[in-house]
Amino acid sequence: MNGKTKNRWLIALAAVGIHISIGSVYAWSVFTNPLAEQHGWSLSAISMTFSIAIAFLGLSAAFMGHFVEKYGPRISGLVSASFFGLGIVGAGFAVSIESLWLLYITYGALGGIGLGIGYITPVSTLVKWFPDRRGLATGLAIMGFGFAAMIASPIMASLIDSVGIANTFYILGISYFAIMFASALYLERPPKGYMEDAAASKKAAADLSQLTANEAVKTKRFWFLWIMLFINVTCGIAILAVASPMAQEIAGLTAAAAATMVGIMGFFNGVGRLAWASVSDYLGRPNVYTAFFVIQIAAFFALPSITHAIAFQVILFLIITCYGGGFASIPAYIGDLFGTKQLGAIHGYILTAWALAGLVGPLLASTVREATESYAATLYIFGGMFVAALIVSLVIRVDIRQLRAQNEKEKLAS
Repeated sequence: MNGKTKNRWLIALAAVGIHISIGSVYAWSVFTNPLAEQHGWSLSAISMTFSIAIAFLGLSAAFMGHFVEKYGPRISGLVSASFFGLGIVGAGFAVSIESLWLLYITYGALGGIGLGIGYITPVSTLVKWFPDRRGLATGLAIMGFGFAAMIASPIMASLIDSVGIANTFYILGISYFAIMFASALYLERPPKGYMEDAAASKKAAADLSQLTANEAVKTKRFWFLWIMLFINVTCGIAILAVASPMAQEIAGLTAAAAATMVGIMGFFNGVGRLAWASVSDYLGRPNVYTAFFVIQIAAFFALPSITHAIAFQVILFLIITCYGGGFASIPAYIGDLFGTKQLGAIHGYILTAWALAGLVGPLLASTVREATESYAATLYIFGGMFVAALIVSLVIRVDIRQLRAQNEKEKLAS
């Protein structure tokens, strides 16, 4: 394999293969009504499966980041395929014996572990293959994750109708395992000295430092990134959770129109990942993050008073591009600040922000809504959180500037 350098665009395609498979977790809601009708389980009990999967995604990304760095992307990809495939096939068995607890263990825990390892594996690899276009490369893979629900939902719905819920899980589990297995076999790290060989990498900016994950966690800038991602994801996930009822309440959309809007949001979630991450290669990561927060402060404070249906939806779509863009730009930002030595492990640690946000966002939105009987207060609270995020996005620049100056000083000294 090492005699000939692999095509980095095919590596990117393999990464998309893994992300399009695991991203199907976002289509979980397709199973909600069929499971409730077939087994009489409550909606909250069924939704808990998704929450467990996202929690395990965050935990396994954090704990398995070092595993990815140690054993490389191929082994990690195969481990991810095995856990995710087994989790979904196991979910089919759980449904066939009517066991909710087994569903939590299979789809939630096992599937979630496959999700976490599968999420960070291709991303850390692509950053190393695309030193000149970090944002574009990570945007491509993470776009697959955003688009997956749009592709998977109709397939799942028609399978449930034709072969039943348990068989749908069996078919999906085997199919995703096959796609992920084939994709993982093509993944590998670039050969030593690849960055110097690639003519394009002349454009690559020098990284501010080359730190291990355990060194990175001790820096202020790691925690600045963590806070920015946490706020961006908390507010975005909450909006995704309540988009349909909120659009009906504030802008007077019908239930059918709101459902269509939610589908289109999936498209903007995917597009935002690729577009913003690519833009970050030219504008720089700090500028893109500041832009996210400026746009969303304006959007969240404006939304409660916008009753025009189309204007309301346009603003919502813009917010969702920022939500997706935040995920896609973070790996490249990590590479800029900490280097690529242990990027997978650092990315894993930062994704704990996602795991926590997945719990906090929807809970905050529903609690405030119940207390105030309107979505306006929720939107204002999120607007306030983005003001805090904007301040952090400006403070981190001071840290970056100091580090640059220090690097220059050391270069002159040597």
